[in-house]
Amino acid sequence: MGVEIALGPPVLSINHGATFMVTDLGGEIQADTDQGVFADDTRFVSYYAIFANGLSWQRLNSAATSYYEARVYLMNDVVPTEDGDIPEGALSLVIDRTVSDGIHEDLDVANHGLVPVRFNLEIALRSDFADLFEVKREHLVRRGRIITRWHPWRAELETAYANRDFRRRLVYRLLNSGSPPSYANGRVTFELDLAPGATWHTCCHYLLDRGEAVRAPRRGCQHDGVASEDALQDRWLSGATKVTSTNEDVYRVYRRSVDDMGALRLYDHDFGPDLWIPAAGVPWYVALFGRDALIASLQNAIVQPALARGALKKLAELQATERDDRRDAEPGKIPHEVRSGELAHFHLIPHTPYYGTADATPLYLIALHEAWRWLGDDTLLREHRETALRCLEWIDQSGDLDGDGFQEYRTRSPQGYENMGWKDASDAVVYPDGRQVPAPKALCELQGYVFDAWLRMAEVFDALGEPERAVALRGKARGLRAAFEDRFWCEDLGFYAFALDPEKQPVRTIASNVGHCLWSGIASPERAARVVQRFFEPDLWSGWGIRTLSARNPAYNPFSYQRGSVWPHDNGIIALGFKRYGFTAEAARVARDISEAASSFMYYRLPELYAGVERRPGTFPVLYKQANVPQAWAAGSVFHLLQAILGLRGDAPRGRLYVDPELPRWLPEITLHGLAIGEARVDLRFWRDGDCSRWTASIREGAISVHQEAWHPWET
Repeated sequence: MGVEIALGPPVLSINHGATFMVTDLGGEIQADTDQGVFADDTRFVSYYAIFANGLSWQRLNSAATSYYEARVYLMNDVVPTEDGDIPEGALSLVIDRTVSDGIHEDLDVANHGLVPVRFNLEIALRSDFADLFEVKREHLVRRGRIITRWHPWRAELETAYANRDFRRRLVYRLLNSGSPPSYANGRVTFELDLAPGATWHTCCHYLLDRGEAVRAPRRGCQHDGVASEDALQDRWLSGATKVTSTNEDVYRVYRRSVDDMGALRLYDHDFGPDLWIPAAGVPWYVALFGRDALIASLQNAIVQPALARGALKKLAELQATERDDRRDAEPGKIPHEVRSGELAHFHLIPHTPYYGTADATPLYLIALHEAWRWLGDDTLLREHRETALRCLEWIDQSGDLDGDGFQEYRTRSPQGYENMGWKDASDAVVYPDGRQVPAPKALCELQGYVFDAWLRMAEVFDALGEPERAVALRGKARGLRAAFEDRFWCEDLGFYAFALDPEKQPVRTIASNVGHCLWSGIASPERAARVVQRFFEPDLWSGWGIRTLSARNPAYNPFSYQRGSVWPHDNGIIALGFKRYGFTAEAARVARDISEAASSFMYYRLPELYAGVERRPGTFPVLYKQANVPQAWAAGSVFHLLQAILGLRGDAPRGRLYVDPELPRWLPEITLHGLAIGEARVDLRFWRDGDCSRWTASIREGAISVHQEAWHPWET
C-alpha cells in the first residue's frame, strides 16, 4: 500500500477579498519573513507572537478549516510562576481566526490541571506597513512615520503610518475579554487567574484603515451569524456544474477547484451577485490581472460561463485610451495588473494600472467569443463591440511593432517587464544555448492567440450583421497562418520555434509555449503529430506534467519559476490543443499527470506551479517556494483537462452543445450535473463500454440539442 502524501506550504493562509493573513503553523507571524496581515497591497501586521509569562506556546495542531478561517491548538511548556511551576500541558490555548474584510480572532484558554493557576497572557504585535512588492522582494525601504498608541478606555492598540498623503492604520481591538487588558513594553497583557477546569476568552478585531475606508470584520464572537459573503459563495457553488466520478482524485480536485475559484472573489470589483472577478492568487496576486482573469473565464466555461461577464466588463473599463510609455499603455490595450499600495500611490511602480502584457488584448477577444458561445447572449457582443474594435486596432497598430504581420513586444517603461507573455519572468525567454533573447520578441503563442481571435471575431461580426469585417478577418487569419508556418516551423526539430528574435531569426528553443499554438488552431494539422510526440520526450515530459522548458537547455532549472517548472494551467491549455488535433489519448495522459499531482497536495489544491523534477517511484511533486496557493488559473486547469477528455464545446447561439468523449481507463465514468449552456441546464453522463466511450444527456431545464462531433483546427 502506498503512503498518502499531503504537500503544501509550511504556513497557514486565509483570505477574503483583498485581505489575507499568512502565519506560521503555530498561528504566529515571524519577524523578517514574508508572513503578515495584508490588505490593499500593504502589510498591516508584520509580527505577532503570543506568550505565557514570556514563554512561547507549543503547537499541537493547526489547519485552515476553510479559505477564510483557521484554527490553531496550542499547549504550554513548563511556566514558572510565583505560586510554583505550571506543568507542561496543563494549559491549552485555541486560536480561531476568520477573515471577512477585517479579521476576527478568538483566544480561548483552559486550565486542565488540578490546581488554580495565575499567569500573564501576552500578545506582541508590530506593524511595518510595507508595500507588498517590497515584502515579496525581501527588500524593505523605510519611509514615513509610524506611531503606536494604547487606548485603555477602548481596549485598543492603534498603530498609524503616514508618508505625506499616504496613510494606513491598524486598530487591534479587544472585546468580551475575561480580564482587562493592559499595554506595556510592546505587548498587550492579560492577567489570568483560572481555577481547575476554568476557561478564559477574549475576542480580537483587526481593523484595517486604508485612508478612505476601514476594513472591519463582519463576523462576531464564535463566528455567530452568516456573513453576506457566505451567501455569495453559496450562490457561486450552487450554480456551478457538479461532478461525480468513480475516480476519487478527479472528484476531489474538481470540487476543491470550484471552491477556490469562488474563494478568490475580489468583492471590491463586484458589479452584482453574479458579476464578479477572481483575484489571480494568494498571497502575491490578490489583485486584478487581465491575463489571469481572462484565462480563468475561459476555464470556467464548463463550470459557470457567466463568470466571464465580470472580467469583460471591468477590463473594458480599464482599456487604455492613450499612450503612456511609463505604464506601457497604448490605445486599445487591455491591462495587465492593477495595484493600490504605497509604491503605486506615489507612482514608484507603474501598476496604476500597468499594461505590460502582449497577450491580454487578443485573449479578451477570445474570452468574449467563448462566453457568447456558452451564454448565447447577443447583447454581450453589442455591449463590448467598441471594446473589441479597439482591441483589433491595437493588434494591428501596436501589437505588430515593425509591420511585418507578427506580434512582438518590447517595454518602453524604465520599470517595465522584460517579458510580456504568460511567461513574464525576466529570464524566461532563452536561446537554445541558454542565453537571454533580447527584445523585441515575437512569441509563438502570441501569433496563435491573434489567429484565434481573428477567426472568433469573424464569427462575432457575422452574428452582428457585419459580414465585410468577418471576411477581412478570415483573410488576415489565412495570411498569418501561412506566415507562421513559413517562419516558425523548424523541420529538423519537428517543432515550432519558441519565438522570433530581433533579427527575425527563429529561437529554436524547445518550450511548452508551442502547445498553445495547438490550442489556438494556428498549427498545421499535417505537423501536429510530430509536435505532440515531441512533448512526450523525457526532456519535456516530467511525469508530473509538461515542463515549461526542455531539460536539455543549459538554462533549465526544475526549481525555477518558468525555466523547467510545471504549470497546471499551461498543461490544461496544452491538453486542449492535443484534443483539438485529435490526440485524445495524449490529452488524457496530461490530465492524469496533473490530477495525480493534485492528489499529493494538501486539500487537493493545485498550486500555481511546482518543480519539473522527474517522476520516479518514491518521488512526489515539489512545491515552488513562492507559489500562490490558491491561484485562479491553477484551480481552473482541471476544468480545461476535463473539457479536453470530454470534448465539450458550447454553441448556445444555435441551441447546441457538442461532446466528443474518449475516457481513459483511469476515468471509467464521470457525470456532470447541471452544466449551463444558454438558458438550459443539462446532466451529462459518460462511461467506458469496453474500449468505447458512451454518453447520455438529460435536459433539466430549457432547450438544448446535444451532438457528438470532433473538435477540429480552425477552417479558414
